[in-house]
Amino acid sequence: MTDLDQLTQSLARNLKRWRGERGFTLDALAARAGVSRGMIIQIEQARTNPSVGTTVKLADALGISITTLLDYEQGAPVRLVPGSQAVRMWSTEAGSSTTLLVGAEARGPLELWSWNLMPGDGSASDPHPEGTVELLHVTAGTLTLVVDGAAYAVPAGTSATFEAHHPHAYRNEGSEPVGVTMAVSIPPVR
Repeated sequence: MTDLDQLTQSLARNLKRWRGERGFTLDALAARAGVSRGMIIQIEQARTNPSVGTTVKLADALGISITTLLDYEQGAPVRLVPGSQAVRMWSTEAGSSTTLLVGAEARGPLELWSWNLMPGDGSASDPHPEGTVELLHVTAGTLTLVVDGAAYAVPAGTSATFEAHHPHAYRNEGSEPVGVTMAVSIPPVR
C-alpha cells in the first residue's frame, strides 16, 4: 500500500468515525463544511483524495484538527510518527513546503519548548493534570522518552505525542547531543 493509499484509507475511516461521533448526517456535514454530499460520500468510501482546502473545511466543520482527520493510528498513550509518515501539505517548485509533523486534540493553554540534552543528561516530570498532551519533534540525536515506565527511542526526524498525565522523562542515552522541539497543551481550568 502506498503512502497515498494509506492516507486515503485513514481519511475515509476517520471522517466516518468523527461524523458518527458528532451525530452529523451527510447533509448536515455538507452544509456545515460547504462541501458537497457527493464529495463526502466519495471520501468516506476512499474513492477520492480531496484537496487540502476540502480536508481543512471538513476538519473545521467537525471541530477537530486536520491531524486528527488524517491520522493513521490513534488510541495509544504514546504515538511515534516517523518522518516518512509526516504529511506534506503544501510545496512549491522553489522548494518551499509545509509538513504536518504530529498533532493532537487539545483545548486550553499551549506552550512551545526547545530542549537540548547532552549525552547522559535527562529530566523527569511528575504527571501533569488529566488532559495535558505533549507533542515533540526530535531535531538531532535520539531521545529516550519514558512514559509510565515504558521507554521509546525517538530518533531525529521522528515526532511523538503522548498523554502527559502519566509520569514521564526525557533522556539522552546516546553519545551526541539531542535536540527537541516540544509543544505542551494544558487543559483549561474548570
